[in-house]
Amino acid sequence: MENKFICKCKTLEDTKKLAYKFAELVKEDGCFVNLFGEIGAGKTAFVKLVAEALGIKERVTSPSFVILNEYHSASIPVYHFDLYRLEHTGISTITEELREYSEGRKITFVEWAEFSQGELPFERIEINVTYDDDDTRIYEFKSVGNKNTYVIEGLNN
Repeated sequence: MENKFICKCKTLEDTKKLAYKFAELVKEDGCFVNLFGEIGAGKTAFVKLVAEALGIKERVTSPSFVILNEYHSASIPVYHFDLYRLEHTGISTITEELREYSEGRKITFVEWAEFSQGELPFERIEINVTYDDDDTRIYEFKSVGNKNTYVIEGLNN
């Protein structure tokens, strides 16, 4: 089953509302999230706002140079991967680790998931972030598998 939700965010406040709603929906069970979009599209900004909504106390930054940032100060742990520096050849070195981060009660974000070569978990949410010329961000959410359809349904309500 596949569900979709599309949201246009004209302001940072719009993005914040979306991120807070998303956080509310995933804070109990967690989820695995693949993020797609060009540099500067708003992937990390969305993760920062979700972390803020969850009550993460640490400073949330892009994991571009370290591959993974971990945040444990909220009621659910948040893991934030960035696969950009690994590209296709390096993904095989962390495939098992990515699978581990898809299990259990946690929220895992993976930026630049297109470099994963299909190695990321089947049960996931994919968020594609694009932007218009007027700086409007378009967030397209898609549930892959059945586990997270409730998130898409919740966003649609």
